Amino acid sequence: MNNPIVIVIVVAAAVIFGVVGFVLGMMYRKKTSEAKIGSAEEQAKRIVSEAISQAESKKKEAILEAKDEIHKQRTETERELRERRTEVQRQERRIIQKEESLDKKTENLEKKEETLNRKIKEAEDKLMDVENLKREQFDKLERISGFTKEQAKDLLLHSLESELTHEKAVRIMEFTQKTKDEADSLAREIVATAIQRCAADHASEATVSVVTLPNDEMKGRIIGREGRNIRTLETITGVDLIIDDTPETITVSSFDPVRREIARLTLEKLISDGRIHPARIEDMYEKAKREVEQTIKQTGERALIDAGVAGIHPELVKLLGKLKYRTSFGQNVLNHSLEVSYLAGLMAAELGADVKTAKRAGLLHDIGKALDHEMDGSHIELGVEWAKKYKENEAVVHAIHAHHGDVEAKTIVACLVQAADAISAARPGARRENVQNYIKRLEKLEEIATSFNGVERSFAIQAGREVRIMVKPEVISDDRMTLLAREVAQKIEQELEYPGQIKVNLIRESRAVGYAK
Repeated sequence: MNNPIVIVIVVAAAVIFGVVGFVLGMMYRKKTSEAKIGSAEEQAKRIVSEAISQAESKKKEAILEAKDEIHKQRTETERELRERRTEVQRQERRIIQKEESLDKKTENLEKKEETLNRKIKEAEDKLMDVENLKREQFDKLERISGFTKEQAKDLLLHSLESELTHEKAVRIMEFTQKTKDEADSLAREIVATAIQRCAADHASEATVSVVTLPNDEMKGRIIGREGRNIRTLETITGVDLIIDDTPETITVSSFDPVRREIARLTLEKLISDGRIHPARIEDMYEKAKREVEQTIKQTGERALIDAGVAGIHPELVKLLGKLKYRTSFGQNVLNHSLEVSYLAGLMAAELGADVKTAKRAGLLHDIGKALDHEMDGSHIELGVEWAKKYKENEAVVHAIHAHHGDVEAKTIVACLVQAADAISAARPGARRENVQNYIKRLEKLEEIATSFNGVERSFAIQAGREVRIMVKPEVISDDRMTLLAREVAQKIEQELEYPGQIKVNLIRESRAVGYAK
């Protein structure tokens, strides 16, 4: 019974002690917390106070800095204003000076204008006085001389015309001589250099070829029974075979040199073989034709190598080879073309022109002569047509077109080809000329010379290289002779075709005869 009470009492005591302890603990903690709160409040007040002090200090510093910046900006602004004010004042002074200068110039111009107007008026007055004086002088001159103004003018013009004719003749002679000397010197140097560096021989050929026979009996075998062999030969080859009394010789005649060469080779093969009949003739003709075609090709290629020209179309190369069998006035056209190519190239090198184009144009300038026996048209027209056909450049085509003056030479290459062609054709021994054509040319030369008024006689000398003209001294004066020589030369150039140049030599001779008795 006592145990439960004791336990209750103990429990109650423990509870009481716990409550008391808890209350005391709470009171202690409260006192401690209050103490801490008081300390924190003091510390907060202190921090706030320090912050306020620092803020005041910062505020004062910021105010001072702002004042300093404002002062600095104000000083800078005032300085800029002073500078601008100074610049404006300087500009104003300059404007004022310019205005003053313009005012002075305007005043000077006005003064000069007044002076000029005054001088113009004085000049007009003097001009009127001069005109009046001139009229008076003309009147006095007319009274003194007995001539009217128009008559005196005609007299003066006639006198002046005579003086001018003399002066013109003298000037023309001086200028012509000077130009001729300079041109002759330069041309002689260039041409001489070119000719010295180029030496070529020309074989003179005609329109016939001669085939030598081993004996005269061979003529009968070539003619054949009832002439069948010779008819077959002439029909196949297209040539004329001339068998006459000339011993051991047959003449092959044809205007076509290639056809003539094929016929000659065919005959030589038949003679060498000994079997002559129509079937054999056809076989030998085909062999000869192939040989000639091969020779033509090789000759054309060799000509390109000799001339130093490359890149020519194969068809043009064949035409070059054909020129081996073509002659003009007895001059082999291929050799002539090679010589023109050499000369044109050498002269181009002397002048600093395009050497390759000059040599190419010189080599191809007579290419049309390989076609003019087969096609209609001049060798120039055919050469231009085929050069264009095989895409030769314009400079070469123009040189071909202009080398005989059919069109005006517009390039230095065309002029060089013209000169080289004339040199090659005109040099001694280069060409032969038909006697009738030669005589006609000389007669035409004399006819042109005697067609001028005042010419008494004329003579073509030095194989047509010079025409000597005797003039009537009472009709042609010394001054007029220079002009007449020029006119004759121009007419010869217009109406006559000739290689090289022709010298026009005028002779005026006055004679007086007296008799002593």
